[in-house]
Amino acid sequence: MRLIKLSGKLDIQVLKCRQAMALKDKVRFSKRRIEMWVDHFGEEGVYISFSGGKDSTVLLHLVRSLYPDIEAVFVDTGLEYPEIKQFVKSFQNVTIIRPKMMFNEVIDKYGFPIISKEVSEAVYNARLHLQDGYKYKQHYDKLCGNLLSKDGSKSPYNCEKWKFLLDAPFKISNRCCNIMKKTPVHLYYRQTKKVPIVGIMAAESRLRTQQYLKQGCNGFDNKIPTSNPIAFWTEQDILQYLKEFNVPFASVYGEIKQDENGKYYTTGCQRTGCMFCGFGCHLEKSPNRFEKLKKTHPKQYNYIINVLGMGQVLDYIGVKY
Repeated sequence: MRLIKLSGKLDIQVLKCRQAMALKDKVRFSKRRIEMWVDHFGEEGVYISFSGGKDSTVLLHLVRSLYPDIEAVFVDTGLEYPEIKQFVKSFQNVTIIRPKMMFNEVIDKYGFPIISKEVSEAVYNARLHLQDGYKYKQHYDKLCGNLLSKDGSKSPYNCEKWKFLLDAPFKISNRCCNIMKKTPVHLYYRQTKKVPIVGIMAAESRLRTQQYLKQGCNGFDNKIPTSNPIAFWTEQDILQYLKEFNVPFASVYGEIKQDENGKYYTTGCQRTGCMFCGFGCHLEKSPNRFEKLKKTHPKQYNYIINVLGMGQVLDYIGVKY
């Protein structure tokens, strides 16, 4: 018997209340959403999106505590830390898929991913607008601070602070994630018809918050139905879960400790994802991800900074490396 699907747009206060829940209640809530998803599509009709990072490690542990045999899928972009790939290979029933383009090909054709997906998309499309004078005008307006809301007021999505990137002597775009990660996943869906369970948190960005408010934990009606049962968790929840449940995680994070205020932190990397990604690096305190990469992974550091040219990009936006 299938459970009733819960759908509909959520209020921001609902998200805030869920984010404020105790961890034990979040675990119970998330497991219930996972059960609803699997009950609807069946164990053979779903898979766990497993990146090897701490968030997806918690997701994998949650899902397999209920359904030990559900397949996990890892997208090997070639941009992961070596420790992440080694960690992923330590698990059973993990399918590895790969993109058709390499990272150097993506940046040569489209450009570097910097600042944020929103800003990189605006720069890429605004430059296209400047070329033909018609298409993507809204992206150019966004960078110039002229984008308006429906009521005629100035849109909160304007990002005129980054208008200077239009004159950058290198290409910029948000296409990397789509090509390296999303396209292989979409192809996998078309081939298998399996739907994903992902571990993306709403607190990570405005776009992800909006997505959660639109669909909640289970997006049954998405173009590709997607479950995101830990979307309302926070990074503190993730670290607390790993610590309390003694869940193994990738060594690149170091250890999980608590400061004098009880806040959890990792002694190694705070984030993993793609080693060469520039999204958000301008917000990090020194030592930032690239400064750390220089010490921990000098070979990869030299490749991205000197061979691929990220050094000139970071110089242009004022980020140390």
